[in-house]
Amino acid sequence: MAENASSPDPDVLLALRALSNPVRLQLLLWLREPTRHFSAERAIADPVEVGICVTHIREKANLAQSTVSAYMAELERAGLVKSTRVGKWTHYKRDEARIAQLVHTLGQTL
Repeated sequence: MAENASSPDPDVLLALRALSNPVRLQLLLWLREPTRHFSAERAIADPVEVGICVTHIREKANLAQSTVSAYMAELERAGLVKSTRVGKWTHYKRDEARIAQLVHTLGQTL
């Protein structure tokens, strides 16, 4: 992320836009501690290593699959989560390095 005093970094703007939605922010917070917020009993992949299935996120959030998929796609475009396919299911986990970079950049520029 470039530090430019004359114009905001487009990557930072994209991340802040993704985080401006309270539901997307909640999803990201749940993914911070996946074993605390999602049952491992029904998981088809390791929730820490691979992530949480969209189906489980949808159930917890009580939202339509299409809404959750759109929210997760927005978080992924912003670089805040990474997706992994396991069979026909998409799993998401936080991109901790990118989140740390964003926090650092915000600390340096705000």
